[in-house]
Amino acid sequence: MTINIDELKKKIIYRSNYRGTKEMDKLLGTFTKKNINYLNYEDLIDLEKLLNIDDTNLYNFYTGAETDFEIEYNKVNLLFKNFKY
Repeated sequence: MTINIDELKKKIIYRSNYRGTKEMDKLLGTFTKKNINYLNYEDLIDLEKLLNIDDTNLYNFYTGAETDFEIEYNKVNLLFKNFKY
């Protein structure tokens, strides 16, 4: 099965803006909007994985607090961690 990259981007944009908490909606929505067009297919997959992390752990990762599990360090995750909202 092949995934159209534009469909994947639309799915990621939607998911980044409708998280569950307004704070993460704004943070991830802005991050995604700024970076999505500069990411290759593998990076988009990594971004999709990042968006599957719950809000609490994702916010803790962003702020440098302890998370419940190890979050992989890759290009997208480092971009997010260093993103200035």
